[in-house]
Amino acid sequence: MQKVLSLNNIIWRRNGETILNDISFEVNEGEQWAVLGLNGAGKTSILDIIMGYNYPTGGSAEVIGTEFGKASLPEMRKRIGFVSSSLDKFHQTLNRETGLNIVLSGKFSSFGIYQDIDRASRDKAARILKELNLEHLSDRTYNTFSQGERRRILIGRALMGGPELLILDEPCSGLDIRAREDVLKIVNRISLEERHLLYVTHHIEELTSAITHVLLIKDGGIVAAGAKKEVLTSELLSDTYKTPVKVYFENERPWLVIDDVEGDND
Repeated sequence: MQKVLSLNNIIWRRNGETILNDISFEVNEGEQWAVLGLNGAGKTSILDIIMGYNYPTGGSAEVIGTEFGKASLPEMRKRIGFVSSSLDKFHQTLNRETGLNIVLSGKFSSFGIYQDIDRASRDKAARILKELNLEHLSDRTYNTFSQGERRRILIGRALMGGPELLILDEPCSGLDIRAREDVLKIVNRISLEERHLLYVTHHIEELTSAITHVLLIKDGGIVAAGAKKEVLTSELLSDTYKTPVKVYFENERPWLVIDDVEGDND
């Protein structure tokens, strides 16, 4: 089975402090992964390693056929799509752009259009807008979009480059329930295409049937990694979240409730 990415015994230190310790997991062809953990658990640090923005202090990494230290990381990044609420920091540039231009900019991994666009690219961008039910945003500017529409248009931008790996870093952060479900419908649709997802969150209810495998992170180390229903247990999630919780599945999605031990004794 072909590996999409492989991290082996990754250690990463910053200013003498160990941020990631002995991180090992791999994504194989046909698998769609989620990464779960509390804020500060190390999720973003793992993404920075995968994207090649931080180089491991120890261990080895290979992402979509690129072995770190033996090939061009900038070339590798062109094959990865990335969507995060952190991209909102580019709002001053995005505010002036139409939905169509924002999607088109994904071809060049830029914010804004600075090159001539051919007809084929415009047609592809229009097709992505249609597939994501965002045609009504084509001629509107980003500053008029709702928060949910902004997140969905950025997913469209990421898809414009035809990524082999699409990383969604807390894409539902700050969204209301309706906007969240709109984003998750897109996630389900993307999973049916010939690309792989790495979905990062701390909310297990966002893990739809599209997600097949889960990595649990706590304090820079791995709690568990594997098939979704084998990993999303009450015991393992209580360890990951440092809080007693219970997990149940409904409509192929996991849901979490606090296990109020003290309340049970009242």
